[in-house]
Amino acid sequence: MARRVFPGAWLRKPFYAQVRFSYMRMKYLFISWLAVFIGSWIIYVQYSTYTELCRGHDCKKIICDKYKTGVIDGSVCSSLCAKETLYFGKCLSTKPNNQMYLGIWGNLQGVIKCQMEEIIHLDLGTEPEPRKEIVLFDKPTRGTTVQKFKEMVYGLLKRKVGEQGNLSELVNLILSVADGNKDGRVSLPEAKSAWALLQLNEFLLMVILQDKEHTPKLMGFCGDLYVMERVEYTSLYGISLPWILELFIPSSFRRSMDQWFTPSWPRKAKIAIGLLEFVEDIFHGPYGNFLMCDTSAKNLGYNDKYDLKMVDMRKIVPEINLKELIKDRHCESDLDCVYGTDCRTLCDQSKMKCTTEIIQPNLAKVCQLLKDYLLCGAPSEIREELEKQLYSCIALKVTANQMEMEHSLILNNLKTLLWKKISHTNDS
Repeated sequence: MARRVFPGAWLRKPFYAQVRFSYMRMKYLFISWLAVFIGSWIIYVQYSTYTELCRGHDCKKIICDKYKTGVIDGSVCSSLCAKETLYFGKCLSTKPNNQMYLGIWGNLQGVIKCQMEEIIHLDLGTEPEPRKEIVLFDKPTRGTTVQKFKEMVYGLLKRKVGEQGNLSELVNLILSVADGNKDGRVSLPEAKSAWALLQLNEFLLMVILQDKEHTPKLMGFCGDLYVMERVEYTSLYGISLPWILELFIPSSFRRSMDQWFTPSWPRKAKIAIGLLEFVEDIFHGPYGNFLMCDTSAKNLGYNDKYDLKMVDMRKIVPEINLKELIKDRHCESDLDCVYGTDCRTLCDQSKMKCTTEIIQPNLAKVCQLLKDYLLCGAPSEIREELEKQLYSCIALKVTANQMEMEHSLILNNLKTLLWKKISHTNDS
């Protein structure tokens, strides 16, 4: 029997198709609008952040104005401000008050670091204020003799690193670095620059460890701006992403992604040995003990030969200095007694003040950082022993009996274990 065709049935299919088409078109229009909105927002945030983080023109203007008026002087002042053979390249800043740029100096490449005052976080869409004129390079004053300046430097270093029998040697070392034009004397402008730089822990550490393999070399300075050796790979894991991408990547996936971009295991072992050697350099060194208060992978790098090089040492502080900074800090819990991210003391609940005894030595913090780095891909024949040594290292406490002996024993055992495994390879 023939099927009856209802009136208007022929209209239904085109009508549904038209509705479906309208729905799909609206869907794609919405997705396209959303993509444009998110993309514009990302670009806007990136631009706003860049203008806040990257203020090299302000930094250079302040420094060069002071140099041209004879207030400051240093080994790179002429190249930066007069000859203009040293110039700011790619912006590497991660904080507004610590300006950092790739520096191009003739055929050389370095990293320019310039200090800016703390500024309030800016709302998006507002123009960053120019650097405010504050009292810069006010010491030493005119009429100060070289002997008086030496006494000033001695007093400052005594407060920073404590009373040391060889502190006079460090003062002489500072003065030799301050003599930027190497004419055998320190002028008043050079002394003003040196005094400003001595307030910075990284500069002091570079001078103290200037002959050590894993410390970047100081290339020059002008005021509180200084140029240091460039490190080719600026993360322990060999990969760094824009901060905006970091927001959307789950931490577990980020850890996996880090491991994808690490060097081969023998090369990782060589980098790790370098880090352990750096810990030796700053542990009860010639001018006291220095504490690593931020042991994140982004502060460590390596060169094309896989030798460890420190990238950022601003949070490596003299132990004596840290105790002075934290001893009167008010606290309600142990969480209030943290300097940087990794230097922790306890809260004395009876006094509501932080104690001055650091809980973990540098070696324990470094081993915590190296645990996943070294165990991933470790040769099976040493993996068990390596894991055992690393966990013993992580368990180290400053307050433990015979801590220094244990510290030396564990550090040497780790270096020996790693070196024996790679000494016969090309990577060594």
